[in-house]
Amino acid sequence: MQFKHPELLYALFLLLIPIIVHLFQLRRFKNVAFTNVAFLKNVVIQTRKSSQIKKWLTLLIRLLLLACIILAFAQPYFSKNKTLNKKTETVIYIDNSFSMQAKGPKGALLKRAIQDVINNIPENEELSIITNTNVYKNTTINGIKNELLQLEYAPKQLSYNAALLKSKTFFSKAPNSIKNLIFISDFQNKNESFSPDIDSLISVHAIKLEPVNHQNVSIDSAYISNTTPTQLELTVNLKNSGNPIENLPISLLNNEKLIAKTSITLDSEAKTSFTLPVNQAIDGEILVNDAHLQFDNALYFNINTAEKINVLAISDTDAQFLKRIYNDNEFNYTSTTPNKLNYNLINTQNLIVLNELAAIPSALITTLKSFTDNGGVLLVIPSDKLSVDNYNRLLLNYSLRLSKLIPLEKRITTINYNHPLYNNGVFEKRVKNFQYPKVNTYYNLKTNANTSILSFEDGKPFITAHNNTFLLTASLKKENSNFKNSPLIVPTFYNIAKQSFKIPQLYYSIGKTNHYDVKTTIQQDGVLSLENKESSFIPRQQTFNDKIAITTIDIPSKSGIYTIKDKTKALKNVSYNFRRDESNLSYQDISNLKGITVSDSITTTFDTLKSNTKINALWKWFVIFALILLLIEMLLLKYFK
Repeated sequence: MQFKHPELLYALFLLLIPIIVHLFQLRRFKNVAFTNVAFLKNVVIQTRKSSQIKKWLTLLIRLLLLACIILAFAQPYFSKNKTLNKKTETVIYIDNSFSMQAKGPKGALLKRAIQDVINNIPENEELSIITNTNVYKNTTINGIKNELLQLEYAPKQLSYNAALLKSKTFFSKAPNSIKNLIFISDFQNKNESFSPDIDSLISVHAIKLEPVNHQNVSIDSAYISNTTPTQLELTVNLKNSGNPIENLPISLLNNEKLIAKTSITLDSEAKTSFTLPVNQAIDGEILVNDAHLQFDNALYFNINTAEKINVLAISDTDAQFLKRIYNDNEFNYTSTTPNKLNYNLINTQNLIVLNELAAIPSALITTLKSFTDNGGVLLVIPSDKLSVDNYNRLLLNYSLRLSKLIPLEKRITTINYNHPLYNNGVFEKRVKNFQYPKVNTYYNLKTNANTSILSFEDGKPFITAHNNTFLLTASLKKENSNFKNSPLIVPTFYNIAKQSFKIPQLYYSIGKTNHYDVKTTIQQDGVLSLENKESSFIPRQQTFNDKIAITTIDIPSKSGIYTIKDKTKALKNVSYNFRRDESNLSYQDISNLKGITVSDSITTTFDTLKSNTKINALWKWFVIFALILLLIEMLLLKYFK
């Protein structure tokens, strides 16, 4: 038993007062004269004995009565923990990712979880709630009930570690408070598993919500698999987690009108294709009918009118290999010599290739600096007979510097697979042994602060980059190198050109960093916006001479087709889709995790927490005992003779 006001127990010493009074017999009997008392002797003895018993009983009852009153004011109680004078802090993480759309025994997991949280927490109890998208710090259920009921599914989920760390920041640093972290999720399998660190100050309660059915069909991806002069072949990848499906209808829409339909048998994965006309803008939507997760039942895509990338080669030697790489289907390729160069062409280009110039004119150096400052991409292939000082006047603008020519054979052996030129599916796997191209002479690079794309066997760079400038350290003449015959040259040079003007892709994923360019010019204070029927926003953008570079990350927040607009003028359409990371309904087993409390019910967890902190107050019982003793005393004084 514990006391809310234990200092009042000192009043129990006051019980000594009636005991002392009784022992000193402050009340004395009076002698009364009587003629003959012999026959009353027995009566007197019996009366005195009865009086002594009555006094002792009265004293005992009064002592108990006073003790009950004192104990009642001290407010005794029973509790499993010593929680009366401790503050309880509660932080709840609610996973509102797309996998929480799955149906549980009582409906969608997220909606049921929110309802259970609202029903099990007192309206005015202070707590903090975080989700993947929202933070409600030091608030009450009554204050955020409507916001919780309207909580939407998030396209991007916090990692388990990030959610745990973020949740723990909402606790105070007070060592004596009771801290409860309640983690509500379906614990879907991710790249990292849920494994919280044991913290003696924080009690972690993991509530795993699992759907009754693990079936789900998703449109995983789509891409152009083949192109002919008249047709495009659009291939669609589908995935299934659950039982095989015999006949799954798939619809293809253009501007919300059905243009094609097919059906497939789907086990775990399958592909299907649609044929589309060339040179026709399509605002497409691929649909499947699946009653489980809804976010991955549609995939939006755009095929805009073809845009070509402008490539200018300034060359002192044969540049036929560049013409073969930069074909007429995707590029506007122009080749010229330095003495015939039309400088007015430079500002209209996306990529300029300096192909083995013996010397770079000063006017060209100045113009190229302005060109790269405005977003243009420069590729420099040195001559084996160049003037190093002349080249360095250009290269120093980009933190690059060549030194003397080294007449030593070197093999090109190392590929930087993480570089943007190669990390977009150029290689199906990392190749360790291939037919290494080689050079007979090369230039040393005096700085190592730049990014190497291809390197020699000793680690020195063969192709290096600084921002939007790419430099080779060796001539590509056939007398000096066989790199032109290597399979590396096409993806390398092709992707350098693709980076110079990022034509919008078939579609983009919400939650990833996306970059694309729009070929247009706007007024000085003008901006481009992204709009559809439901929303409009201004993305991050950078203005160059003849293009606008657009970057999006977390916006838009909903999938669909958006129009890029300059005020009211529509320029082109782009599509955004939710990522498919959560389409596979497989879950982590957390039952064996140590140091945390695991449950499958929100109600059960909150009942346990209330039981652990419940205080059984006893002061009412002591008041009742005092009243009973008072009644006993009154009856004793009245009827006990």
